Amino acid sequence: MTTITWIGLGHMGNPMSANLVRAGHEVRGHDVSADAMAAARDQGVQTFDSMEEALQGAEVVFTMLPKGEHARAVYLGDTGVIALAPKSALLVDSSTIDVETALELHRAAREAGFRFVDAPVSGGISGAAAGTLTFMVGGEADDVAAASACIEPMARKIVATGEAGTGQSAKIVNNMMLFICLEACAEGSVLADRLGLDPKVFWDIASVSSGNSWALQTWYPVPGIVDSAAANNNFEATFSATLAAKDAGLALMAGEQTGVRLPAAELVAERLQQLIEEGYGDKDCSLITKYAAPDGKIPGWDPEKA
Repeated sequence: MTTITWIGLGHMGNPMSANLVRAGHEVRGHDVSADAMAAARDQGVQTFDSMEEALQGAEVVFTMLPKGEHARAVYLGDTGVIALAPKSALLVDSSTIDVETALELHRAAREAGFRFVDAPVSGGISGAAAGTLTFMVGGEADDVAAASACIEPMARKIVATGEAGTGQSAKIVNNMMLFICLEACAEGSVLADRLGLDPKVFWDIASVSSGNSWALQTWYPVPGIVDSAAANNNFEATFSATLAAKDAGLALMAGEQTGVRLPAAELVAERLQQLIEEGYGDKDCSLITKYAAPDGKIPGWDPEKA
């Protein structure tokens, strides 16, 4: 049994930490949200009102935070993880953040004598609950191996990506590809509908043909086709437009830094930003489907009930 501190008990952190509890680890958690901590307690996580309390006795510290600014706030400064955690603790950041911030955290942790890996995940809330996430882990080989031992109860696959920051690089590119595939599903689902195709018949064809993708299998934006799709629940978020826009922005930033042209990613980023500007930032990112419809009307979406 390992004593693990988990900072960030939201939509992803809650089921991920619960899987560690089920694996027999002692998990000590903290979140700024009282509701998130209450939900974590229901899963067997011990929760604490301060991060300092939660970090006591930690052998491994996981963080799952929304943005780079949150990761810096949690790790750095006099009241951060690096200042408060036991020096022997292994630090694992599973947030999806910009590479520059990831490298900053690596440097700060190393200078303070900590082991640190960046270990973002792919698989969404359903994968977090099922313990089937893919972890992309960047850092020193020995640190990655040590982290992998604790990651195993949460993962179907653990990939050592290389040096510091490469976990975040892999995640940024992967998410960019996901959103482009989601745009393809959005446009395809609306075009199939307007051409008079039965949505289930079309999905059955695409799911075993060249149009297949993770987005089609998991987020297909038509109700009654895929159980995990937000379209079944008036596009209540499984992955919010706000978070998706953040991740798409990280890809565009990386494109600017490397001189890579990303016109498809730019289109999806515009769609996601449009949702936010219309007040739908908390809705699921797959609601971008409505922009493919000439009248904005798509099955499963009732703005009056939003």
